[in-house]
Amino acid sequence: MTIKDKQWLLWISELQAIGQCGLTYTTSDFDRERFIRLTELAAEMASELALSPPETIKAMFTLEQNAYATPILDIRSFVLKNDKILLVKERSDCLWTLPGGFADVNESPSEAVVRETFEESGFLVKPRYLLALWDKLKHDHPLAWPHIYKCVFHCDLVSGEARSNIEISDIDFFSIDLLPDLSTPRVTRKQLETLYALTRNSQATVFD
Repeated sequence: MTIKDKQWLLWISELQAIGQCGLTYTTSDFDRERFIRLTELAAEMASELALSPPETIKAMFTLEQNAYATPILDIRSFVLKNDKILLVKERSDCLWTLPGGFADVNESPSEAVVRETFEESGFLVKPRYLLALWDKLKHDHPLAWPHIYKCVFHCDLVSGEARSNIEISDIDFFSIDLLPDLSTPRVTRKQLETLYALTRNSQATVFD
């Protein structure tokens, strides 16, 4: 992601958020038309950055028009076994990442990380503490929308066995020095190195 692309993404995200919040709270039919057009313009601009086809982005924007615009919460677990990191291989890009995904309504972050880790790996974990709370835009991920916060818990492995599913093709543990090809929209090598160092040195939670 270039600095120029990132700046455009920030502008687009803000325009979309203004449009979404306006549609949520306006009582004026005239303003509603303006906010709809603002949202459409943001979607068209996003498509020019090749984030997704215009119709896909417009559909995503439309789904979010009845609520205040906020970042989405992506929950991940950092699990060590014999000093190796638990990673899962995504079927969508055939690359590896930490187990996890978006939090669901009516569950806490710690409940979400337990559920997501079990669904994606087959392992039951117990969260110990929060390792990191990151703003995806402030890290070296490929250009993407929507705006996401990444929440990573250090978790203990309780029980279970590796089990693939419709989203995950493989599950394994890797040394920090021998990491596989990573799904960089989800996690970067630098992030894994930071998380590993935090668990080794008992440092405080890192955040953006």
